[in-house]
Amino acid sequence: MRVDELAGMPNVQALLADRGVTFDQSLVVNPLCCPARSTILTGGTSGQTGIWANFGHHGGFPAFERRGEESSTLATWLSSAGYATSLDGKYLNDYTSADMGHVPPGWSDWHALALGTGGSGGEGRNGYFQYKTSDNGVATYHGTKQSAYSTTVLGGDVVGFIRATPAGTPLFAEYAPRAPHWPALVEDAHLGGCTDVSGVPRSPAWNEPDVSDKPAYIATIPPATQHQIRHTDALYVRMCQTLLSVDDQVGDIVTALEDTGRLANSLIIFTSDNGIELLEHRWDGKNVPYEESIRVPLVIRYDPMTASQAGSHDHHLVQNLDLAPTIAAAAGVAAPGATGQNLLQLLSGDDSGWPLERLIEHWQPPGGVASPSFCGVRTAQYTYAQYATGEEELYDLSADPLELDNRAGDAGMQELRAQLHGDAMALCRPRPPQWPRTIR
Repeated sequence: MRVDELAGMPNVQALLADRGVTFDQSLVVNPLCCPARSTILTGGTSGQTGIWANFGHHGGFPAFERRGEESSTLATWLSSAGYATSLDGKYLNDYTSADMGHVPPGWSDWHALALGTGGSGGEGRNGYFQYKTSDNGVATYHGTKQSAYSTTVLGGDVVGFIRATPAGTPLFAEYAPRAPHWPALVEDAHLGGCTDVSGVPRSPAWNEPDVSDKPAYIATIPPATQHQIRHTDALYVRMCQTLLSVDDQVGDIVTALEDTGRLANSLIIFTSDNGIELLEHRWDGKNVPYEESIRVPLVIRYDPMTASQAGSHDHHLVQNLDLAPTIAAAAGVAAPGATGQNLLQLLSGDDSGWPLERLIEHWQPPGGVASPSFCGVRTAQYTYAQYATGEEELYDLSADPLELDNRAGDAGMQELRAQLHGDAMALCRPRPPQWPRTIR
């Protein structure tokens, strides 16, 4: 989900943003599905979890399980403290139909979506219809009827979990629907929605006219064809419409919390695993260090701390790396191995010692067609990325928020470039697999 899609979700706005805090500079460490969700579950970077990709030796559910990462997650920390725990939706890529009998440790209620073999696509019709879920270890097939629409089915699982959990038992639920991921199949109830959205916003970065200052993988992309433009515009509209179904479920979940007497004491976090470029800088996809990919919506409602600042915006640099330690802190449990920050500190009005720069990283498997591997940093003013190819990008976001002018080669920026390079290399440890020894 992109940051610019947040405004089209009325329940999220009214029930969460207007009652909580919106973080305007929320970033992901690695802008790719499975690595990002691994970070959310553990509070570790890709280098720390070893999950760099969606599948293969360095990615996906098999690698997460093989590396023993399932033994220390939000679910295990909270369940050991007496929490009922539920996952409803996406777990990790390559959790397939063959894995339906596997329920990871710590989860007392499990409704995980099968997410295909060897790629980012879901099984069936990409996780919206004709899909399978593991319902507490039992494979369940969902068909083509509207009643099988996964966003609604999985939201109903969350609501059922909340209502069934005894009042004296604390609970944690992760609702992770497929929407708005491609192909963004729309629920019939919202086929006519988003009438004010006609396509991808036409910022100067969209189908950028001059990409000669960009790394080769961008500089060699020709301008988008009319077919590509029609495709991404139609996708953007469908994404908006699928998010209306998510928004419905947000409303139902908040209602369930209120009906069961939990709302006043619930920490509610709304976010995404990564953003996506839709022809910004001519790129169609993610895996890149640009704003549309690394920035994600983040809204937190926690009435004991946000009621006094309801509807406000926070501008500190925060990351998905911070979610696990924040949730653990709210529950009063330890978060072993988590390296992010506790966002409750910012909600309390204390920003002492808060990081002024955050790591961004990505690995590209050999022979792949996405961006080269990179290590970088994002500060309040700058984005810097060092690619495994030796190429670099540096953008002054205060003067150039759309990242149109790569300043990495400017004579007047070399001292800053060297500083940011050193900071990136210090934070990016371990390096992405196959990182060149010549780049230090």
